[in-house]
Amino acid sequence: MRVFASYLLAAVLCAAPPARFAEHTVGTGLTGGYQVVAADVNHNGKTDLIGLASGMTELVWFENPGWQRHVIASHLSEMINLAAWDVDGDGIPEIVLASGFSMFARQSTGIISLLHHEGDPRQPWSIREIARLPASHRLRWADIDDSGQKVLIDQPLTGADASSPQDHTHTPLVYFRPGEWKPRVISREDQGVVHGLYIMDWDGRGRDAILTGSFTGIHLYRLGRNGRWSHTEIAKGDPAPWPKCGASDVAVGRLGKRRFLATIEPWHGNEVVIYRQEAGHWRRHVIDNSIADGHTVLTVDLNGDGWDEVVVGYRAHGVNIYYARDRQAAQWSKTVLDRTMPAAGCAIADLNGDGRPDIACIGTATATLKWYENLGP
Repeated sequence: MRVFASYLLAAVLCAAPPARFAEHTVGTGLTGGYQVVAADVNHNGKTDLIGLASGMTELVWFENPGWQRHVIASHLSEMINLAAWDVDGDGIPEIVLASGFSMFARQSTGIISLLHHEGDPRQPWSIREIARLPASHRLRWADIDDSGQKVLIDQPLTGADASSPQDHTHTPLVYFRPGEWKPRVISREDQGVVHGLYIMDWDGRGRDAILTGSFTGIHLYRLGRNGRWSHTEIAKGDPAPWPKCGASDVAVGRLGKRRFLATIEPWHGNEVVIYRQEAGHWRRHVIDNSIADGHTVLTVDLNGDGWDEVVVGYRAHGVNIYYARDRQAAQWSKTVLDRTMPAAGCAIADLNGDGRPDIACIGTATATLKWYENLGP
Protein backbone atom coordinates (compact mmCIF):
# COMPACT_ATOMS: atom_id res chain seq x y z
CA MET A 1 0.00 0.00 0.00
CA ARG A 2 1.19 3.54 -0.72
CA VAL A 3 -0.38 6.76 0.50
CA PHE A 4 -0.07 10.04 -1.38
CA ALA A 5 -1.45 13.57 -1.09
CA SER A 6 -2.54 16.02 -3.77
CA TYR A 7 -0.55 19.05 -4.82
CA LEU A 8 -0.40 21.97 -2.40
CA LEU A 9 -1.63 24.38 -5.09
CA ALA A 10 -4.88 22.49 -5.39
CA ALA A 11 -5.31 22.46 -1.63
CA VAL A 12 -4.97 26.24 -1.51
CA LEU A 13 -7.31 27.03 -4.41
CA CYS A 14 -10.11 24.48 -4.05
CA ALA A 15 -13.30 24.95 -2.03
CA ALA A 16 -11.93 22.32 0.38
CA PRO A 17 -8.60 20.46 0.60
CA PRO A 18 -8.26 17.62 -1.91
CA ALA A 19 -8.88 14.06 -0.76
CA ARG A 20 -5.97 11.77 0.09
CA PHE A 21 -5.87 8.19 -1.13
CA ALA A 22 -4.31 4.84 -0.25
CA GLU A 23 -3.70 2.53 -3.22
CA HIS A 24 -4.55 -1.19 -3.05
CA THR A 25 -4.20 -3.91 -5.68
CA VAL A 26 -7.33 -6.03 -6.06
CA GLY A 27 -6.38 -8.31 -8.96
CA THR A 28 -3.69 -9.03 -11.53
CA GLY A 29 -3.48 -11.03 -14.76
CA LEU A 30 -6.53 -9.29 -16.21
CA THR A 31 -5.30 -9.28 -19.79
CA GLY A 32 -6.79 -6.41 -21.74
CA GLY A 33 -8.48 -4.95 -18.64
CA TYR A 34 -11.33 -2.80 -19.92
CA GLN A 35 -14.19 -2.23 -17.46
CA VAL A 36 -14.76 -2.39 -13.72
CA VAL A 37 -18.27 -2.44 -12.27
CA ALA A 38 -19.08 -1.96 -8.58
CA ALA A 39 -21.99 -4.08 -7.29
CA ASP A 40 -22.96 -6.18 -4.27
CA VAL A 41 -22.64 -9.49 -6.05
CA ASN A 42 -23.31 -11.82 -3.07
CA HIS A 43 -25.94 -9.74 -1.23
CA ASN A 44 -23.92 -9.26 1.95
CA GLY A 45 -24.07 -5.47 2.10
CA LYS A 46 -20.53 -4.94 0.81
CA THR A 47 -19.75 -3.58 -2.64
CA ASP A 48 -17.74 -6.01 -4.76
CA LEU A 49 -15.90 -5.40 -8.03
CA ILE A 50 -16.53 -7.12 -11.36
CA GLY A 51 -13.54 -7.03 -13.68
CA LEU A 52 -14.05 -7.32 -17.43
CA ALA A 53 -10.90 -7.98 -19.45
CA SER A 54 -11.26 -8.16 -23.23
CA GLY A 55 -8.23 -10.39 -23.63
CA MET A 56 -9.57 -13.07 -21.29
CA THR A 57 -12.08 -15.86 -21.75
CA GLU A 58 -13.30 -15.62 -18.14
CA LEU A 59 -15.49 -12.96 -16.53
CA VAL A 60 -14.50 -12.58 -12.88
CA TRP A 61 -15.56 -10.79 -9.72
CA PHE A 62 -13.64 -9.92 -6.58
CA GLU A 63 -15.29 -10.38 -3.20
CA ASN A 64 -15.08 -7.53 -0.70
CA PRO A 65 -13.28 -7.22 1.73
CA GLY A 66 -10.61 -9.84 1.03
CA TRP A 67 -10.90 -9.50 -2.76
CA GLN A 68 -11.09 -13.24 -3.36
CA ARG A 69 -11.40 -13.91 -7.07
CA HIS A 70 -14.41 -15.86 -8.41
CA VAL A 71 -15.24 -16.90 -11.97
CA ILE A 72 -18.69 -15.89 -13.18
CA ALA A 73 -18.47 -17.49 -16.64
CA SER A 74 -15.87 -19.02 -18.95
CA HIS A 75 -15.31 -19.67 -22.66
CA LEU A 76 -16.13 -16.10 -23.64
CA SER A 77 -14.45 -14.02 -26.32
CA GLU A 78 -14.00 -10.33 -27.11
CA MET A 79 -15.91 -9.13 -24.03
CA ILE A 80 -16.41 -5.37 -24.15
CA ASN A 81 -19.02 -4.23 -21.60
CA LEU A 82 -21.48 -5.33 -18.94
CA ALA A 83 -24.27 -3.90 -16.82
CA ALA A 84 -25.44 -5.30 -13.47
CA TRP A 85 -28.91 -4.87 -11.94
CA ASP A 86 -31.21 -7.05 -9.84
CA VAL A 87 -33.91 -7.86 -12.38
CA ASP A 88 -35.74 -10.56 -10.41
CA GLY A 89 -35.56 -8.92 -6.97
CA ASP A 90 -33.64 -11.65 -5.15
CA GLY A 91 -30.95 -9.24 -3.95
CA ILE A 92 -28.27 -10.48 -6.34
CA PRO A 93 -27.81 -8.61 -9.62
CA GLU A 94 -28.25 -10.20 -13.01
CA ILE A 95 -25.45 -9.34 -15.44
CA VAL A 96 -25.96 -8.52 -19.09
CA LEU A 97 -22.76 -8.93 -21.09
CA ALA A 98 -21.72 -7.75 -24.55
CA SER A 99 -19.13 -9.95 -26.25
CA GLY A 100 -18.00 -10.85 -29.75
CA PHE A 101 -16.89 -7.25 -30.23
CA SER A 102 -14.83 -5.91 -33.11
CA MET A 103 -13.91 -2.33 -34.01
CA PHE A 104 -15.17 -3.21 -37.48
CA ALA A 105 -18.92 -3.68 -37.25
CA ARG A 106 -19.12 -6.15 -40.12
CA GLN A 107 -16.82 -8.46 -38.15
CA SER A 108 -18.67 -8.02 -34.84
CA THR A 109 -21.24 -10.60 -33.75
CA GLY A 110 -22.43 -8.29 -30.96
CA ILE A 111 -23.63 -11.08 -28.67
CA ILE A 112 -25.77 -9.93 -25.72
CA SER A 113 -25.98 -12.53 -22.93
CA LEU A 114 -27.86 -12.74 -19.64
CA LEU A 115 -25.93 -14.21 -16.71
CA HIS A 116 -27.71 -15.45 -13.60
CA HIS A 117 -26.37 -16.99 -10.41
CA GLU A 118 -27.29 -20.59 -9.60
CA GLY A 119 -27.78 -20.13 -5.87
CA ASP A 120 -24.18 -19.42 -4.87
CA PRO A 121 -22.69 -16.45 -6.75
CA ARG A 122 -19.20 -17.72 -5.93
CA GLN A 123 -19.84 -20.64 -8.27
CA PRO A 124 -20.16 -20.39 -12.09
CA TRP A 125 -23.31 -18.65 -13.30
CA SER A 126 -25.69 -19.70 -16.05
CA ILE A 127 -25.35 -17.81 -19.31
CA ARG A 128 -27.93 -17.42 -22.05
CA GLU A 129 -27.71 -15.47 -25.29
CA ILE A 130 -30.67 -13.09 -25.51
CA ALA A 131 -29.90 -10.93 -28.55
CA ARG A 132 -27.35 -9.89 -31.16
CA LEU A 133 -26.59 -6.35 -32.24
CA PRO A 134 -23.37 -5.76 -34.22
CA ALA A 135 -20.74 -3.57 -32.55
CA SER A 136 -22.57 -3.50 -29.19
CA HIS A 137 -20.16 -1.50 -27.05
CA ARG A 138 -21.81 0.20 -24.05
CA LEU A 139 -24.52 -1.29 -21.80
CA ARG A 140 -26.34 0.57 -19.02
CA TRP A 141 -29.56 0.11 -17.04
CA ALA A 142 -32.05 2.99 -16.94
CA ASP A 143 -35.52 3.73 -15.58
CA ILE A 144 -36.78 5.61 -18.62
CA ASP A 145 -40.45 5.93 -17.62
CA ASP A 146 -40.41 6.40 -13.81
CA SER A 147 -41.86 2.91 -13.34
CA GLY A 148 -39.11 1.59 -11.09
CA GLN A 149 -38.47 -1.08 -13.70
CA LYS A 150 -35.27 -0.56 -15.61
CA VAL A 151 -34.55 -1.31 -19.24
CA LEU A 152 -31.21 -2.16 -20.79
CA ILE A 153 -29.68 0.57 -22.95
CA ASP A 154 -27.35 -0.69 -25.69
CA GLN A 155 -25.15 1.77 -27.57
CA PRO A 156 -23.16 0.19 -30.42
CA LEU A 157 -19.86 1.79 -31.33
CA THR A 158 -20.93 2.28 -34.97
CA GLY A 159 -23.70 1.34 -37.32
CA ALA A 160 -23.88 -2.27 -38.45
CA ASP A 161 -22.98 -1.38 -42.04
CA ALA A 162 -19.86 0.66 -41.18
CA SER A 163 -16.74 -0.67 -42.88
CA SER A 164 -14.54 1.32 -40.46
CA PRO A 165 -15.08 3.49 -37.37
CA GLN A 166 -14.42 6.61 -39.46
CA ASP A 167 -17.40 6.05 -41.77
CA HIS A 168 -20.21 8.64 -41.89
CA THR A 169 -22.86 6.10 -40.97
CA HIS A 170 -25.74 6.60 -38.55
CA THR A 171 -25.29 4.69 -35.29
CA PRO A 172 -28.39 3.32 -33.52
CA LEU A 173 -29.26 3.71 -29.86
CA VAL A 174 -31.57 0.95 -28.63
CA TYR A 175 -33.11 -0.50 -25.48
CA PHE A 176 -34.36 -3.90 -24.35
CA ARG A 177 -37.09 -4.69 -21.83
CA PRO A 178 -36.15 -7.62 -19.53
CA GLY A 179 -37.97 -10.80 -20.42
CA GLU A 180 -38.83 -9.56 -23.88
CA TRP A 181 -35.26 -8.84 -24.99
CA LYS A 182 -36.25 -7.33 -28.33
CA PRO A 183 -34.35 -4.25 -29.52
CA ARG A 184 -36.37 -1.05 -29.67
CA VAL A 185 -34.74 1.85 -31.48
CA ILE A 186 -34.51 5.12 -29.58
CA SER A 187 -32.70 7.09 -32.26
CA ARG A 188 -30.31 7.00 -35.19
CA GLU A 189 -29.28 10.65 -34.87
CA ASP A 190 -25.66 10.06 -33.86
CA GLN A 191 -23.10 9.49 -36.61
CA GLY A 192 -19.76 7.71 -36.69
CA VAL A 193 -18.30 6.43 -33.45
CA VAL A 194 -20.48 6.72 -30.34
CA HIS A 195 -18.19 6.05 -27.37
CA GLY A 196 -19.90 7.79 -24.45
CA LEU A 197 -23.08 6.65 -22.71
CA TYR A 198 -24.29 8.28 -19.49
CA ILE A 199 -27.56 7.76 -17.62
CA MET A 200 -29.11 10.32 -15.29
CA ASP A 201 -32.37 11.97 -14.26
CA TRP A 202 -31.72 15.13 -16.30
CA ASP A 203 -34.98 16.92 -15.41
CA GLY A 204 -35.30 15.76 -11.80
CA ARG A 205 -38.67 14.14 -12.52
CA GLY A 206 -37.84 10.52 -11.82
CA ARG A 207 -37.18 9.52 -15.42
CA ASP A 208 -33.68 8.62 -16.55
CA ALA A 209 -32.40 10.38 -19.63
CA ILE A 210 -29.55 9.26 -21.88
CA LEU A 211 -26.48 11.27 -22.82
CA THR A 212 -24.24 10.11 -25.65
CA GLY A 213 -20.83 11.26 -26.79
CA SER A 214 -20.06 10.79 -30.47
CA PHE A 215 -18.31 12.23 -33.52
CA THR A 216 -21.29 14.58 -33.82
CA GLY A 217 -21.08 15.82 -30.23
CA ILE A 218 -23.04 15.44 -27.00
CA HIS A 219 -26.69 14.45 -27.39
CA LEU A 220 -29.55 14.08 -24.91
CA TYR A 221 -32.44 11.61 -25.31
CA ARG A 222 -35.56 11.65 -23.13
CA LEU A 223 -38.74 9.57 -23.21
CA GLY A 224 -41.77 11.82 -22.94
CA ARG A 225 -45.01 10.97 -21.18
CA ASN A 226 -46.52 10.63 -24.63
CA GLY A 227 -44.26 7.64 -25.24
CA ARG A 228 -42.09 9.44 -27.77
CA TRP A 229 -38.38 10.08 -27.55
CA SER A 230 -37.02 13.61 -27.83
CA HIS A 231 -33.52 14.48 -29.02
CA THR A 232 -31.50 17.55 -28.03
CA GLU A 233 -28.02 18.48 -29.18
CA ILE A 234 -26.15 19.74 -26.12
CA ALA A 235 -22.85 20.63 -27.81
CA LYS A 236 -20.87 19.76 -30.91
CA GLY A 237 -17.71 18.84 -29.02
CA ASP A 238 -14.25 19.29 -30.49
CA PRO A 239 -14.61 21.46 -33.63
CA ALA A 240 -11.77 19.72 -35.54
CA PRO A 241 -12.57 18.07 -38.91
CA TRP A 242 -13.96 14.52 -39.06
CA PRO A 243 -12.92 12.10 -37.55
CA LYS A 244 -11.09 14.17 -34.88
CA CYS A 245 -14.32 15.88 -33.92
CA GLY A 246 -17.03 15.59 -31.31
CA ALA A 247 -16.84 13.91 -27.91
CA SER A 248 -15.74 10.54 -26.61
CA ASP A 249 -16.88 10.09 -23.00
CA VAL A 250 -19.26 12.23 -20.97
CA ALA A 251 -20.37 12.67 -17.36
CA VAL A 252 -22.47 15.23 -15.48
CA GLY A 253 -21.46 16.88 -12.22
CA ARG A 254 -22.57 19.66 -9.88
CA LEU A 255 -20.93 22.53 -8.05
CA GLY A 256 -23.62 23.04 -5.45
CA LYS A 257 -26.76 23.62 -7.53
CA ARG A 258 -24.88 24.49 -10.71
CA ARG A 259 -24.61 21.68 -13.28
CA PHE A 260 -21.65 21.07 -15.55
CA LEU A 261 -20.65 18.47 -18.12
CA ALA A 262 -17.23 16.82 -18.28
CA THR A 263 -15.98 15.12 -21.42
CA ILE A 264 -12.96 13.56 -23.04
CA GLU A 265 -12.47 14.86 -26.57
CA PRO A 266 -12.14 13.78 -29.32
CA TRP A 267 -12.52 9.97 -29.54
CA HIS A 268 -9.79 8.41 -27.37
CA GLY A 269 -8.57 11.97 -27.19
CA ASN A 270 -6.11 14.19 -25.35
CA GLU A 271 -8.50 16.84 -24.00
CA VAL A 272 -10.44 17.09 -20.75
CA VAL A 273 -13.30 19.51 -21.39
CA ILE A 274 -15.80 21.22 -19.10
CA TYR A 275 -19.11 22.58 -20.36
CA ARG A 276 -20.99 25.13 -18.27
CA GLN A 277 -24.34 26.62 -19.18
CA GLU A 278 -24.46 30.33 -19.88
CA ALA A 279 -27.50 32.15 -21.26
CA GLY A 280 -29.01 28.90 -22.46
CA HIS A 281 -25.87 27.64 -24.18
CA TRP A 282 -23.22 25.18 -23.08
CA ARG A 283 -19.83 26.90 -23.24
CA ARG A 284 -16.83 24.67 -24.02
CA HIS A 285 -13.68 25.05 -21.89
CA VAL A 286 -10.61 22.81 -22.29
CA ILE A 287 -9.01 22.36 -18.87
CA ASP A 288 -6.28 19.89 -19.89
CA ASN A 289 -4.88 18.82 -23.26
CA SER A 290 -2.00 16.69 -22.00
CA ILE A 291 -3.63 13.28 -21.53
CA ALA A 292 -3.24 10.52 -24.13
CA ASP A 293 -5.79 7.90 -25.17
CA GLY A 294 -8.42 9.23 -22.78
CA HIS A 295 -10.99 6.55 -22.02
CA THR A 296 -13.14 7.19 -18.96
CA VAL A 297 -14.53 10.19 -17.10
CA LEU A 298 -16.48 10.27 -13.83
CA THR A 299 -17.83 12.97 -11.52
CA VAL A 300 -18.01 12.62 -7.73
CA ASP A 301 -17.65 14.70 -4.57
CA LEU A 302 -14.48 13.19 -3.12
CA ASN A 303 -13.77 15.67 -0.33
CA GLY A 304 -17.30 16.28 0.95
CA ASP A 305 -17.55 19.96 0.11
CA GLY A 306 -20.64 19.70 -2.09
CA TRP A 307 -18.64 20.25 -5.29
CA ASP A 308 -18.06 17.35 -7.66
CA GLU A 309 -14.58 16.51 -8.82
CA VAL A 310 -13.78 15.07 -12.26
CA VAL A 311 -11.90 11.76 -12.43
CA VAL A 312 -10.27 10.96 -15.79
CA GLY A 313 -8.53 7.72 -16.75
CA TYR A 314 -6.36 7.43 -19.82
CA ARG A 315 -4.74 4.35 -21.29
CA ALA A 316 -1.36 6.03 -21.82
CA HIS A 317 -0.85 5.50 -18.09
CA GLY A 318 -2.68 7.88 -15.86
CA VAL A 319 -5.59 8.72 -13.59
CA ASN A 320 -6.14 12.40 -12.83
CA ILE A 321 -8.51 14.24 -10.52
CA TYR A 322 -9.64 17.78 -11.35
CA TYR A 323 -10.89 20.12 -8.61
CA ALA A 324 -13.02 23.18 -9.32
CA ARG A 325 -11.62 26.46 -8.03
CA ASP A 326 -14.84 28.45 -8.38
CA ARG A 327 -18.58 27.83 -8.55
CA GLN A 328 -18.72 28.88 -12.19
CA ALA A 329 -16.57 25.86 -13.23
CA ALA A 330 -14.22 28.27 -14.96
CA GLN A 331 -11.00 27.38 -13.14
CA TRP A 332 -9.75 23.89 -12.33
CA SER A 333 -6.64 22.42 -10.73
CA LYS A 334 -5.27 18.93 -11.38
CA THR A 335 -3.84 16.26 -9.13
CA VAL A 336 -2.44 12.91 -10.26
CA LEU A 337 -3.97 9.88 -8.59
CA ASP A 338 -1.81 7.27 -10.34
CA ARG A 339 0.90 7.72 -12.97
CA THR A 340 1.23 4.00 -13.71
CA MET A 341 -2.39 2.90 -14.21
CA PRO A 342 -3.41 2.72 -17.93
CA ALA A 343 -7.03 3.15 -16.93
CA ALA A 344 -9.55 1.97 -19.50
CA GLY A 345 -12.38 1.99 -16.97
CA CYS A 346 -13.03 3.33 -13.49
CA ALA A 347 -15.91 3.10 -11.02
CA ILE A 348 -16.97 5.01 -7.91
CA ALA A 349 -18.23 3.25 -4.78
CA ASP A 350 -17.79 3.25 -1.01
CA LEU A 351 -15.77 0.05 -0.81
CA ASN A 352 -14.94 0.03 2.90
CA GLY A 353 -18.17 1.40 4.35
CA ASP A 354 -16.70 4.57 5.82
CA GLY A 355 -19.13 6.86 4.02
CA ARG A 356 -16.54 8.26 1.60
CA PRO A 357 -16.56 7.44 -2.13
CA ASP A 358 -13.58 5.41 -3.30
CA ILE A 359 -12.24 4.92 -6.82
CA ALA A 360 -11.54 1.62 -8.60
CA CYS A 361 -9.73 1.42 -11.96
CA ILE A 362 -8.72 -1.36 -14.33
CA GLY A 363 -5.67 -1.10 -16.58
CA THR A 364 -5.31 -2.42 -20.11
CA ALA A 365 -1.54 -2.62 -20.49
CA THR A 366 -0.83 -3.59 -16.86
CA ALA A 367 -3.73 -6.08 -16.60
CA THR A 368 -4.36 -4.89 -13.04
CA LEU A 369 -7.36 -3.84 -10.99
CA LYS A 370 -6.81 -1.36 -8.14
CA TRP A 371 -8.92 0.52 -5.66
CA TYR A 372 -7.97 3.85 -4.22
CA GLU A 373 -9.17 4.24 -0.66
CA ASN A 374 -10.47 7.73 0.07
CA LEU A 375 -8.88 8.87 3.33
CA GLY A 376 -10.69 12.21 3.35
CA PRO A 377 -9.33 15.75 2.93
